Amino acid sequence: MDIRLYNARILTMERNRDIFWGEIWIKNDKIAYVAEADELRTDWNKSEIPRIPWDIQIDCRGNLLMPGFKDAHTHSGMTALRSYADDLPLDKWLNDRIFPMEVRLTGEDIYELSRLAILEYLTSGITSVFDMYLKPDAMAEACMDTGMRCVLVSGLNNFTSSVEQVEEEYLKWNRKNPLISYQLGFHAEYTCSKELMYNMAALAHRYQAPVYTHLAETEKEVEECKARYGMTPAMFLDTMGMFEFGGGGYHCVHMTEGDMDVFRKRRLYVITNPASNLKLASGIAPIAEYERRKIPVAIGTDGPASNNCLDMFREMFLVSALSKLREADAASLDALRVLRMATVHGAKAMRLNKADTLAKGKLADIIMLDLAQPNMQPIHNIPKNLVYSGSKSNVLMTMVGGRILYRNGEFHIGEDPLRIYENCNRIVKRMLSE
Repeated sequence: MDIRLYNARILTMERNRDIFWGEIWIKNDKIAYVAEADELRTDWNKSEIPRIPWDIQIDCRGNLLMPGFKDAHTHSGMTALRSYADDLPLDKWLNDRIFPMEVRLTGEDIYELSRLAILEYLTSGITSVFDMYLKPDAMAEACMDTGMRCVLVSGLNNFTSSVEQVEEEYLKWNRKNPLISYQLGFHAEYTCSKELMYNMAALAHRYQAPVYTHLAETEKEVEECKARYGMTPAMFLDTMGMFEFGGGGYHCVHMTEGDMDVFRKRRLYVITNPASNLKLASGIAPIAEYERRKIPVAIGTDGPASNNCLDMFREMFLVSALSKLREADAASLDALRVLRMATVHGAKAMRLNKADTLAKGKLADIIMLDLAQPNMQPIHNIPKNLVYSGSKSNVLMTMVGGRILYRNGEFHIGEDPLRIYENCNRIVKRMLSE
């Protein structure tokens, strides 16, 4: 498929490159050409461009093209539990409400519920997700069927899966489909035995692979780990050699200086989830401190049972605003840095190095944002508009791998959204009756 996106403002997210007028050409799943208007006039006769046998040409009408957002932590299949277990602290939310319902989910359920989440990701300009949930095969199939890009991460714990199964999935999904990749991980220190975590560390060493886990989400989690092992979760896991080859932690709200030293030394990513941390009263992560220590930060929504929406615009605003509040400094975190967290840093955290910026040879994971709406006017500073006043209503198009999956309010995923809604409501009704 040869696609031309022209008459656009373009934000490539490359360092030291400002927004410019130009166009992007796409061949199959890659970007073939990104050109500024002056370059086009120099390199091409105007009459030649329309003669290229384009499959699709889209006049962007001055709207913004940029890399899609990377949701660097989510649990897509939890759409079944949206608004089911609200207004509870994390331990009660998880143990009393979530775990008992999750045992009723089948692989077929998770496939359908994940497709519902994918619809929501697309409306938010999210082009890839870092998904940790039960039965990762079901999520992978949902993404392949809809055209969504996904990095699976194992949620190994004492109750589900095994290290052997994780290894099998790791080998399977890192060679099967270009939309799907797989990273090693486990749910959390507090849901895994010491033996299980040592076995995961051994697996990471076998493949020289990064490892990801929920980490320092609540004060209670940290204090209980210290009571068990005499150390914080990050420091304890580091003594096992868990992070020898990198990886990251989801949440990282309650981190000590020693924990931050581990993250800096091991080149780990903090993946922050501000809406979920607020809703579960877990706390406010010290994002500005991570930035000062040169610890890279990416952004995730967390799952739709704890957030409850999959909206990167809301997450970006909260990352910046909460940092300003925590630091008592309105200048503590600039909007462009937050935008990098939601795009470039997310791609790096997920090992999607071909999806971080808009440049020749990169994956054609592109979104178009409507600048003609009132919340984007006047155009003093587009990145600041996106972070401080942007919303899902500004998403005109979401493209993954050169395929337009969402445009002008319509989905192009090979399935009627109403059918997905009906199937998901049927699943929830059955679960509640069991």
